[in-house]
Amino acid sequence: MSAAARTGGDDERAPGGLEQKLNRLRAGVLGANDGIVSTAAVVVGVAGATTATGPIATAGIAAAIGGAVSMALGEYVSVSSQRDSEKHLIAEQQRALATDPEAQFNALARLYQERGISPQTSHTVATELTSHDPLAAHLRARHNIDATDVASPWHAAIVSFLTFTLGAVLPLLAILLPPPELRVPIASVATLTGLALTGAGAAGIGGGSRARAAVRVVLGGALALTATYLIGVLLGTAGVV
Repeated sequence: MSAAARTGGDDERAPGGLEQKLNRLRAGVLGANDGIVSTAAVVVGVAGATTATGPIATAGIAAAIGGAVSMALGEYVSVSSQRDSEKHLIAEQQRALATDPEAQFNALARLYQERGISPQTSHTVATELTSHDPLAAHLRARHNIDATDVASPWHAAIVSFLTFTLGAVLPLLAILLPPPELRVPIASVATLTGLALTGAGAAGIGGGSRARAAVRVVLGGALALTATYLIGVLLGTAGVV
């Protein structure tokens, strides 16, 4: 949920805050994805260096907590910036409407003309929209903002923290519950399965190809697991761990 400048019209924004809800859901799925792959990479790497349960559990729990906090802080900062930007645009539009409502009306009508609507119809559309809620009409048409649905940084932070933590639980259990000789294979299979599900879920929410997204995240996860495991093996063989 970036704070990029917003453009577009009413037809580009889902009604009733649906766009915000989909963004939150997508962020939650991606948070779980990050929790799975980052925690799995750590525990598999440590498991490549040692079969002792203590170091693996310690590293995994530390990775899960640190990653969840980092994810929450990142989302809070990002969404706070978005919220500040949206509030600034809302305040600016309110001042403009209070100062020169006629100029703002003409600007709105011209906007619809630039999108291919005839001058007469543009004037009619602008009149009907602004007669109900001038501020909402201008914000949606000119900035693609819904003043009643400004993003909450605390909500985003909490969702990110919880979903990352839930994602991290999968590789932690998969590495700690099996016997030592099966830890890495079982954790790898569980991790890649979880990544395939979260990747497909995120793609489904966004309307993309579930299969393509699943393959993409599985390949990336497999690369991360392989790299950290080999590094762990090398460090264990060298006697560093």
